[in-house]
Amino acid sequence: MGDTVSDFLLKRLSAWGVKRIFGYPGDGILGIMSALERQPDLFQFVQVRHEEMAAFMASGHAKFTGQLGVCMATSGPGAIHLLNGLYDAKMDHQPVLAIVGQSARTALGGNYQQEVDLMNLFKDVAGEYVHTCTDAVQMRQLVDRACRIALAERTVTCIIMPKDVQDLDAVDKPPHKHNTVHTSVGYSYPYTTPSREDLQRAADILNAGKKVAILIGAGAMDAGQEVTQVADLLGCGVAKALLGKAALPDDLPFVTGGLGLLGTTPSWNMMMDCDTLLMVGSSFPYSEFLPKEGQARGIQIDIDPRMLGIRYPMELNLTGDSVQSLRALIPLLKRKEDRSWRKKIESDIRDWWRVVEARAKEGADPINPEYVTWELSPRLPDKAILSADSGTTANWYGRTVKMREGMKGSVSGSLASLGAAVPYAIAAKFAYPDRVPVALTGDGAFQMNGMNELITVKKYWQEWSDPRIVFIVYNNQDLNQVTWEQRIEAGDPKLPITQSIPNLPYAAFADSLGFQGIRVERPEDVGRAIDTALAANRPVVIDVSTDPNVPTLPPHITFEQAKNYSTALLHMDPDEGGIIKESVKSLVEGVVPGVGEKGR
Repeated sequence: MGDTVSDFLLKRLSAWGVKRIFGYPGDGILGIMSALERQPDLFQFVQVRHEEMAAFMASGHAKFTGQLGVCMATSGPGAIHLLNGLYDAKMDHQPVLAIVGQSARTALGGNYQQEVDLMNLFKDVAGEYVHTCTDAVQMRQLVDRACRIALAERTVTCIIMPKDVQDLDAVDKPPHKHNTVHTSVGYSYPYTTPSREDLQRAADILNAGKKVAILIGAGAMDAGQEVTQVADLLGCGVAKALLGKAALPDDLPFVTGGLGLLGTTPSWNMMMDCDTLLMVGSSFPYSEFLPKEGQARGIQIDIDPRMLGIRYPMELNLTGDSVQSLRALIPLLKRKEDRSWRKKIESDIRDWWRVVEARAKEGADPINPEYVTWELSPRLPDKAILSADSGTTANWYGRTVKMREGMKGSVSGSLASLGAAVPYAIAAKFAYPDRVPVALTGDGAFQMNGMNELITVKKYWQEWSDPRIVFIVYNNQDLNQVTWEQRIEAGDPKLPITQSIPNLPYAAFADSLGFQGIRVERPEDVGRAIDTALAANRPVVIDVSTDPNVPTLPPHITFEQAKNYSTALLHMDPDEGGIIKESVKSLVEGVVPGVGEKGR
């Protein structure tokens, strides 16, 4: 039997360096599934429990490796299920290719079973390139263009495969005639820097500034050394957008930590007092946490010109790769002799970490969620890979975890989707089987989809060279982030009918899968549980009973937020007593660290 179009598809993906496909089977992709069986040495097919998780894993794979992530689903409902994870990749600028089945060509237009207008459905999420293969000759160009565009544009692309096309005889080389397209494999990222004139203008602005602030994001993930050198020359601090948390270690004395609602007081102070802002590789969206218009001269560097000048009215917008652009800029910068700005920033950072420790060690009922992350941080193995779910879990990850050199970490950033932490961690384990992923997830996210994906871990974990993967569930029986948003943004009390969720035995569930489950109900057991998990010879779920009334205080509380918060309490919030107690303690710790500590 000769190769089919499906065989050719897989071999061409392999030529592009793809080694892993995340997906779920279905009759709309029978031809591709059969080809996977015939090509056992080319790919690892990771069978997930739900197509949405396949797309999240492809997105996580791209985030942690920088390589093309690939997911696959059947026609109709399978294709539809991919969308949320694909939007996660699109909005965080990650290269992902989706391969989806479709009804046979002979049935299209006949209102056939599972026939969905996939071209229109995927037009937004994969708008840079989405096409249907209607002839065997097309297959080469579709794979080549979908891969190249996904990598070059750092976006999502999609190939739609009608069922009958998958079994056609493969065509390795299009005929040499009119109306054919002849493509090739391969893409190399270009060496992109601003012009010498623009770099000099940038240097002049930065050299003139007395109080420079730097903000970096995921686009600066490989530019840590260059950012460090620039910060040293300019005598300034560096704040990090959440997706850029792993770009610089948090133990560097000038790293102010996160920015925004999940950010730190040193980052807030630096932005409010600076006279010059350098933004590198970030699309941080919250303008209220950046300098006021007219306060600071601004420079932005980004590889994507579409992202320039849309967050702050920059004086100079530069298109370029973060690493190469900063390397070209560094020789033009003058070392600032006045280091008072830098000293103030470093003092703020030292004070901040004392506040974090004091807040984390505050007593709660039963366990302070920040204390869990505080105890985890110093215990993390070298080169650990962290993922955190949207919600209050992201607050504790963003503020409390101290990233060290060589670690990786990510969240669903721009989409801020619930349920990404577990599939991200699984994708990380497949990409780096010798490293330890740690997923920080709330019980809401874990119930939504995380528990099911533990079955995927059960299917594969004994194949990994290091079997350790840790899932920490913050169990408070509350959709906590939305509860706090109701209180702060709307001035409403907690609404149990929408916010309360069932208390499930997550540790026992882990035990039933052959993992190790650890239930933690006392703060003094938190550290021991983490040590046990990191020393285990199998996957571990730590089920921690945390207090939902510990507030995730922003670095700066507005009058409107305080007013709405008070209104929520006056409206008889069912957790009023606990909220008041924990809020007062957290506010006190923000002023005088250690005053409220219970002598743990």
